[in-house]
Amino acid sequence: MSNWILPADLIAWLTSLLWTLDARVQPRIVSLLVGALFAQGRRTVSRWIVAAGVSEDFKPHYYALYSLGRKTEHFAAQVLRLVIRTLAPQDRLVLALDDSLSKRYGPRVEGAGMHHNPTPGRTDSKFAYGHVWVMLSWVLRHPQWGTIGLPLLAKLYIRRKDLAKIPRHYRWKFQTKLELAATLVEWAAKWLQWLQLPLWIAVDGAYAKRAFLARALKQGATVVSRLRKDAALCDLPPKRRPGQRGAPRKYGERIDLRRRAVHRQGWQRGEFWLYGESVVKTYKTFLATYRPVAGVIRVVIVKEPDGWRAWFCTDPHASVQEILETVADRGAIEQNFHDLKEVHGAGQQQLRNVWANIGAWHLLMWLFTLIELRSWNKPPEELADRTARPWDNQPRRPSHADKRNALRRELLQKTFSHACRPQAQTQEIQPLLKRLVTLVT
Repeated sequence: MSNWILPADLIAWLTSLLWTLDARVQPRIVSLLVGALFAQGRRTVSRWIVAAGVSEDFKPHYYALYSLGRKTEHFAAQVLRLVIRTLAPQDRLVLALDDSLSKRYGPRVEGAGMHHNPTPGRTDSKFAYGHVWVMLSWVLRHPQWGTIGLPLLAKLYIRRKDLAKIPRHYRWKFQTKLELAATLVEWAAKWLQWLQLPLWIAVDGAYAKRAFLARALKQGATVVSRLRKDAALCDLPPKRRPGQRGAPRKYGERIDLRRRAVHRQGWQRGEFWLYGESVVKTYKTFLATYRPVAGVIRVVIVKEPDGWRAWFCTDPHASVQEILETVADRGAIEQNFHDLKEVHGAGQQQLRNVWANIGAWHLLMWLFTLIELRSWNKPPEELADRTARPWDNQPRRPSHADKRNALRRELLQKTFSHACRPQAQTQEIQPLLKRLVTLVT
């Protein structure tokens, strides 16, 4: 067992989170969290174990990831409760949904397959081998640092043709990305309904389809998404004439979105707070009916330097400001994926079992969320230590890497202060110094 000295608030949070797991698994999850925080180089699980100082008892830690992967929904519910208790949302709830590919290597990695490569790079490869994660993040606005996403829960997408590689006793059922996203919305709506706050879901245009929208709207959520330029929009249905028979029309005449976008009339200008700054946008808005939604939507067309873009909201009474700001806030989940991969090394864990892979991905997600929660009310100078770089004095918000490093420093200070107390023995200090040398080298 690792003998790191954790801050009191982090101990209280982990105690409230880990009660859903077996008592034998709980200390191992704590060790893996600390190891993931301090691991260097390629962040494999073996590096986690070495960084945590639990190499003598390494096998049960792999089993702990398997156990965590089987209980992600229950554990994520506790993380969600912790976020609500800590930040106490007052206005509305904005959740962002998106998917991302974590590249893997090796033919025996369960759940991995060939997927469309969103970052082809210099090789210009259209496909890549790995895991695809459909992730849900809670998007909040920090009073100083702008929009921040807190990852909560993810689902692993496995193609139908790759299911044959999954052992039958797992009883894995095939679900499309749209179905997985809808499952995440239903999970969130279940655990957030007691707050009685409006639930908004911000998604990319790839999720603006009936399979997802119907289930999300059934939960009472408002969906904001990008609209295709060739979307099959219809006008509002005409009013019924007196004495007209038959069922009322649900959709009006077809709308050509491109013609609406290039028409000179109807444009307005407004000032909005987008991506951390106040900007002036030229836009036009109107109501339309959309078959994937089976009802009325509000459409917003925005002029951009390289053309125009269209967005829609399933709440026809939503304002243009709410829609555009929600669209901008969705960028927080893109930053989440970037930080999870670049800062925490998500996807580098070199695990074969599908449940262990799920457990490792979620462990890094929740570590990300805990770091952001602990940093929420701290001053920037406490998080970003630039004393060794006096030339780097430009004011900017602390990055997630800054916040992670601040937690690292705090853990090291507490652990070594405890080890160097007057009554400490030499045999207590030497292992810590040896571990510090290991972390540095």
